Amino acid sequence: MQAPLLAQIVLGCLLGGLLSVFAAALVMFGMPRKWLSFTVSFSTGLLLATATLHLLPEALEGGLTPHEMFPLLLGGILGFFMLEKFALWRHTHSGASEADAHPDDRQCDDHTHSHHHLHDAADTRGATLLILIGDGFHNFTDGLLIAAAFLADPLLGWSTTLAIIAHEVPQEAGDFAILLAAGWKRGRALFWNGISSLTSVLGGIIGYFALDNARNSIPMIITIAAASFLYIAIADLMPRLKRETQSVGWHGVLLVAGIAVVAFGGGHTH
Repeated sequence: MQAPLLAQIVLGCLLGGLLSVFAAALVMFGMPRKWLSFTVSFSTGLLLATATLHLLPEALEGGLTPHEMFPLLLGGILGFFMLEKFALWRHTHSGASEADAHPDDRQCDDHTHSHHHLHDAADTRGATLLILIGDGFHNFTDGLLIAAAFLADPLLGWSTTLAIIAHEVPQEAGDFAILLAAGWKRGRALFWNGISSLTSVLGGIIGYFALDNARNSIPMIITIAAASFLYIAIADLMPRLKRETQSVGWHGVLLVAGIAVVAFGGGHTH
């Protein structure tokens, strides 16, 4: 017997938030750091495939015409770019390949643009607060997107949740690197990253009640979800993979594996 839809949405949001935080903590606090770059490769494949093979076809099947969907997709990509420029929607990932950039600085094993600026920031408290607020807003939007995907099709919802879990692990690891560089203890960084991740549950619940009474809006929200996945993959993850010089073959295998999981995993029931 299938669980109620709202329960599935809440579970998906919890997995997309807390599971990625704890996975990132394991990588940052003890596991080999190269695992993080492998996660980036796998999540790139997941994001590209989920957006192009599942979300966009679902939006078309949901009633959008190509002339409606593609301008919305373009606007979504540009919108996420502007939100990130104004620090309202953080999504900078750490890159394991950059660890050698500062061999004498053990806090620079994982870098984000925010990390570089943090070394020069006079007010690290304000910088870390901005990180948590931006991450909370991003997780809230993830919750909305998960809710829209579940309302369209539960299997599409789980596919979207899987893609979010994969791409959140590198981001959360980057957040840990910044907070630790600012002098935070591991337990404190883990606690507040976990609290920030719970905003996805709020987004999922609000999305469920708002979109359940506005089903015609679901294809548009799904298109926005595809725009966010494509933006993250193309603007953030793929440039980092281009800089990888070690284990190139494994990165290629994991990229294809991410695509294969989506392509052969049964994205929706239509």
